Amino acid sequence: MIEYLVDFGRTHRLETIVDDTGNVLIRKKAVPGMEKKASVVLQSHIDMVTEKNSDTVHDFDKDPIVPYIDGEWVKAKGTTLGADNGIGVAAQLALLASDDIPHGDIECLFTVEEETGLVGAKKFQRGVLQSNILINLDSGDGDHFCIGCAGGIDTVATFRYETQQAPEDYFFFRVKVQGLQGGHSGVDINKERGNAIKILARYLWTMNGRFPVYLQRIEGGNLHNAIPREASAVAAIPYCQKEEASVLLNVFIHDIESEIPWEKEFRIDLESKDTSEKVICKDTSDRLLNALYACPHGVIKNNLDIEGLPEISTNLASVKMRDNNTIIVATSQRSPVESEKHDIKNQIKALFLLAGATVAHGDGYPGWKPNIHSNITKIVVDSYFRLFREQPVLHAIHAGLECGLFIEKYPDLDMISIGPVIIENHSPAEKVHIHSVEKFWGHLRDILFEL
Repeated sequence: MIEYLVDFGRTHRLETIVDDTGNVLIRKKAVPGMEKKASVVLQSHIDMVTEKNSDTVHDFDKDPIVPYIDGEWVKAKGTTLGADNGIGVAAQLALLASDDIPHGDIECLFTVEEETGLVGAKKFQRGVLQSNILINLDSGDGDHFCIGCAGGIDTVATFRYETQQAPEDYFFFRVKVQGLQGGHSGVDINKERGNAIKILARYLWTMNGRFPVYLQRIEGGNLHNAIPREASAVAAIPYCQKEEASVLLNVFIHDIESEIPWEKEFRIDLESKDTSEKVICKDTSDRLLNALYACPHGVIKNNLDIEGLPEISTNLASVKMRDNNTIIVATSQRSPVESEKHDIKNQIKALFLLAGATVAHGDGYPGWKPNIHSNITKIVVDSYFRLFREQPVLHAIHAGLECGLFIEKYPDLDMISIGPVIIENHSPAEKVHIHSVEKFWGHLRDILFEL
């Protein structure tokens, strides 16, 4: 992707810069007669979340995304679509390639590794940008324009385990939670969607309170910023408790279906497995199940000023087993308030320390404080109303945007984030609304004219 952008910039004879991280900056001069317009940065990221359904055969390193039109939407077959943030990239390239769109000086910034921790924005250097206005093209809300976002940080717990001989006369089985909607751990965290790891841990923990449960394997989730849609475990229980476990599962499924009836595709499957000689030592298994069951997930505190906006949240994101006898539990915490962000991360750390794990934190990233009175906000709002006779909504989001990192390096930047309607980000259900893309494109061009 970096090579493509560099070739694109040079083919169009535009100033093209690549920094040590891989971020690409392409500058285009104002069209004749527009030289007095304000210079602006248009920014998007070039990576995407690579999620697929379990029954989809797809290698993201080699296989192309397969898009298709479903009514008013564009979707992808069995995988994430990549509209997040491919739509922003497409808009930038269209502007750079155009010879008939009026605009002042523009700087198109394409950042790398946004989805894996805002890496490109974190490492982007001071003093490179020449503009004092930045329009981020990574929102997915159509007529809702973002003027603030939460900061975030990751908390990762590592359990080290030994194996032991599997007890005799035990029934081995595989239990899998699947069919959940998942979604973005910031945008969708307040929608009460099921967390596959939490559901799996709850079932295993409940069984373990009645009779011994030995874990052989446990996996769930994928990315730190996605609510886990699937999770599975291979475990063993006494053969004499096999029927009780089946009854318990039926009751448990009924309870979960009653608690999250909006998860229409939710299911839990249980199948027998061949007996194994080794299992995870019981002490580690018990401590892990206790920690996963106790670990909070979801909104911890709501913002009192903006209805529906979470202020503090935590996402139990993934559980992975490694070849070096470790089990890695990844979580992520969010808040626009730095002290609250660090408080919730430390609460999660304390929980896993009590469970005997070692705990580490990522670098994190800052939030972006809203400014409803900024000049670019007024231009964007006035343009939208004039074009469509609709009053847009200004809001802040609980997800992380790269804007917080840009404002940290360029304190004088006047920023806003816009984009078409994209829903179900970070899941194979991701889709972009076709008509909203048309509006977004017309709106962006008008903004550039009005600067």
